[in-house]
Amino acid sequence: MNDSTPARARPPRQSRTGLTSTGARKAASKSARSRAREFALQALYQHLVGRNEASAIDSFTRDLAGFHKADAAHYNALLHGCIEIEADLNALITPQLDRPLTEISPIEHAAMWIGVYEFMHCTDVPWRVAINECIELAKEFGGTDGHKYVNAVLGALGPKLRASEVAAEAAAAGKVAAAAPTVAEAAEPAPAAAEAAPGTPGDA
Repeated sequence: MNDSTPARARPPRQSRTGLTSTGARKAASKSARSRAREFALQALYQHLVGRNEASAIDSFTRDLAGFHKADAAHYNALLHGCIEIEADLNALITPQLDRPLTEISPIEHAAMWIGVYEFMHCTDVPWRVAINECIELAKEFGGTDGHKYVNAVLGALGPKLRASEVAAEAAAAGKVAAAAPTVAEAAEPAPAAAEAAPGTPGDA
């Protein structure tokens, strides 16, 4: 081997934290529902970009590698549900934007659709979980800072679309705060110990 041949560079090792170098979760740490959201995102991307029919997109997506590990029922609800009410979803998203909807990346657009749809129709998914899952989608498939935009939009819509859930959270947090000692209470000295009884006659 020629000494002047450069050594083949190795890719940097990923840390064993369950996250990739971009901060997205590794495949091994994903739940079936998280995988369903990923496949739904890819399918909705095809709809947004190519305006393909839902049935054709569905057939193609179900043949992709790894689909058998996804929650098929949740994927089905997200794909067909978002397409059926896309006008309603866009009407909720648009007022939260600082630019026309047409200028939003299809990946971010699809992630927002998924988040808003789950707020509205998947009440078994906590609203904070829905936001976090969509942030993960944007991190893995979108641009560098796309997840921040998704977070801002869904963070504004979540409390409106899940008002009762948010109110229950606030009430629970208030009860915890009321039960916890205040800073002043925590700083108060403990009661002084009772004075020792005087010694009995004969004590030294």
